[in-house]
Parts: sequence; C-alpha cells; structure tokens
Amino acid sequence: MSDIDLTDEIREHVNGALMAGNPMLLASVDEQGKPRLSYRGSTQVFSKDRLAFWARNAEGSTLEAIGKNPHVAMMYREPSKRVFLQFSGRAHLAQGADRDKVFDSALELERKSDPERKGVGVIIELDKVEGILGFDDKGPRRMSMRRG
Repeated sequence: MSDIDLTDEIREHVNGALMAGNPMLLASVDEQGKPRLSYRGSTQVFSKDRLAFWARNAEGSTLEAIGKNPHVAMMYREPSKRVFLQFSGRAHLAQGADRDKVFDSALELERKSDPERKGVGVIIELDKVEGILGFDDKGPRRMSMRRG
C-alpha cells in the first residue's frame, strides 16, 4: 500500500475527461441505502489526494445522498487508450476559498452553465485509487494507491 498521490498522467485523464467524451461517473447511496449513478462533467483533480466537482443543482438528490452518507465512488474509462480508473472516498461540500477554487477550475463549458454560481462545490477525500493506465509490451499497467 502507498499513500495517494495522483500523478500528472491521472490528472490529465480526469481533468480532460469531459472534453475527451469520457465524463466521470459518480456512485452515491440514497437515503434508502440504494445506489445511484450520475455523470459529473466538471470533475477535476483538486489536490494530490482529492477530486472535486461542481454540482449546479444545490438541491439535487446527489447532494442529498452525500449529506446522509459521504461514501462515494467515481469511475473513469477511456476505451481507446484502454484506461480504467476507480476512485473511492468521502465527499463533503466545499466552503469559502475551496468552493471558489472548485468553480474556477471547472471547464468553461461547466462554468457557463451556472453563471450565477448557484451550485456547490463537492470535494472527495480519496481513500483508494486503482485501475489500469493502458497496456505496454508487458501487459496492463496496473496501479493501486490507498490512504495510509
């Protein structure tokens, strides 16, 4: 096991996901304990061990689910490069300067969808990242990181 330290390669995949046609998929758990999925086009690497996204609907069911159970997972898949990444951790609402940073770091397309900044920033403290970063002559380039 190693500490989580998102590499530049992972950062490029995550930050470029929407424009590459591979938006990140978020899994959360609703108040009845049932899973729910939603695409998050504004997902970005927030720091070496955190992801973030801007949720335009501050009253949405995703934020309600996170408020009751912060455990979430995200998935990135880019079939053409044979890249598959899974992220899991705990989500919370961004406050103050962090909220501004989440919004300001989102793609322009996402910012234009919420010009009055009525949404909220969500930060995910990662506990685990694993997957495949493509293939080379030795096979899949597997990676795995865990907090602590």
